Parts: sequence; C-alpha cells; structure tokens
Amino acid sequence: MKLEGQLQKISAFSHLELLANQIVEGFISGMHKSPFHGFSSEFAEHKVYNPGESTRHIDWKLYARTDRLYTKRFEEETNMRCHIILDNSSSMHYPKLKDGQPFYESKIGFSVLASAVLMDLLKRQRDAAGLSIYSDNYEFYAPEKGSGRHHRMLIDKLESVLETPPRAKQTDTTAFLHQIAQKMHRRSMIVLFTDMFQPGDNSALFNALQHLKHNKHKVVLFHVTDRKTEYSFDFDNAPKKFIDMETGEQVNLFAENVKDEYEKQVDNYFKKVAETCMQYKIKYVPVSVEEKFEKILTTYLVEKQKFG
Repeated sequence: MKLEGQLQKISAFSHLELLANQIVEGFISGMHKSPFHGFSSEFAEHKVYNPGESTRHIDWKLYARTDRLYTKRFEEETNMRCHIILDNSSSMHYPKLKDGQPFYESKIGFSVLASAVLMDLLKRQRDAAGLSIYSDNYEFYAPEKGSGRHHRMLIDKLESVLETPPRAKQTDTTAFLHQIAQKMHRRSMIVLFTDMFQPGDNSALFNALQHLKHNKHKVVLFHVTDRKTEYSFDFDNAPKKFIDMETGEQVNLFAENVKDEYEKQVDNYFKKVAETCMQYKIKYVPVSVEEKFEKILTTYLVEKQKFG
C-alpha cells in the first residue's frame, strides 16, 4: 500500500504513536524496492559494515541475499544517540487548518508527526532518542535514552504540542540552539525541524547551527515550509490581509503585486541556507507539509550509515 493511502486510511485516528507506527511499518515493507533492500528483514539485528571493522561478525548469508555487508548487532552494543529539536514558534503553526483537515498539514503538525516517526524507527533499532522543544522559551528537554518508558514520555510530550492552542509568541532560535548545543556532550545525530524564519541577522542563526556541530555531532536540518504559499506565494489576486503570527503586525495587499519580488527574495534566502549548511557540513533537507514521510526516513537511514 502506498504511504499516501495509509495516511488517508489512518487519518481518522488521533493517537500519534499509532500514526507513526503505521507509517514506519509501511516504509519498512517497501524497503525491498529501495537501496536498503534486504535490511528490513532483520531490521533491529544488523548494522552496516564499516571498512576497517573486524569481519568476524559479518552476516554472509545476508550478504548473499543483498550484496551488501552487514554485521550482527548485539544487545550490549552502544547504539546511536539521536536528539530531535522541534521549533514550536508561532510561525510553525501555519497554515491555519480548516475543520477536518489533518493535523500534519500544518508545519508544526508535520514536524510533530515526523519526529514521532523517527522515534519509532529509533526504538526499533534500539537507538537512544532525546528531545528539545523551544518557542519563546526552552519549553522541554529530555536527554537521549532508549527505554520504552522514555519513548512513551517523548510521545506524550509531542501530543501535548498538538493539543495546546497556538498563541502569538516570538522566539530567538539562535539563543536556544546555542543552549541545546551546550547540553550535547556525547557524540550524537542532531535532527532539527524548523521553518528557519528568524528575524534579524541571519549570520547569528548560521553560527548557532555551526555550534550544534561541536563534538563531532552530525546535524540534519529539515527546513519545513508550506511551499505553495510560503515559497511560491500562490494566492488569488483578491485583496488579502497578511498577519505576522509572532508580532501580530498586519499588511493589506494584492498578492500579484509583490509575488515576483517575494519569490525572488525567498529563493535567495533558501539558497543561502542550503549553501551555508553545505559549508558547515550540515545535511540540509527542504520539506513541505504536503509531502509524505519517505524523505524523512530515508534521509535518517542514509545519514546513520555515514555516522559510523
């Protein structure tokens, strides 16, 4: 079954953990058609072989089936640590959803479900997950752990983000990323979900992203947008009132009058973000709320293989 069909089928459920589990199950079942062919059959019991490691634990039977080298994983091994950072600022609560519209079609809903999906995958692979959430304050922090009780606590916290009514609140992403970086002492994969809308000097934000790289952490930035309106500025030419979700500032205009200049500036900014991430060796992945979750999962698995 295609992932889109699965989302339609399970969209009536409100339980975040169930949604995440169903998405990951569908992804794993389709892995035999992907570059990870053969990995799903023994998903939690193997890891990719890295050149230079001992060949003693290579699973040669799995190699015969997949033409890829995997080593058997043992319970006592220390697995990867992953810390997920969620931007819960007001701009992430765009677009405002209509009655009956799935929660994951807003930026915050998409990011919450994507986080839960990654946590499900981490749990299956016996990896440790941690979580930070920030808005106008550092709302939540939990270090990386792998227990079932810890997983449940993180899911409950993500559900509470969805259940809390949005309010106008400004944020300082730069300050909170620096705070989070200071908490990360052991080498980890850091996954950030944000729309990168930060007022002021963007160089300070890029410096904060670079700070996340200290201690040889691997950083993955999922740049979350509603591409149709925030990137393409796709509105009809009726007069519109645009409201800043953080400051409440309002402006009335015809979208057609500013569309070309708006798209030019946004495109330049997105390119600047991508180029800066490349410079700092941060994995940059633009995602939009109308997309499905294969990109999230595939990016994680690819980056985990590189993590070493």
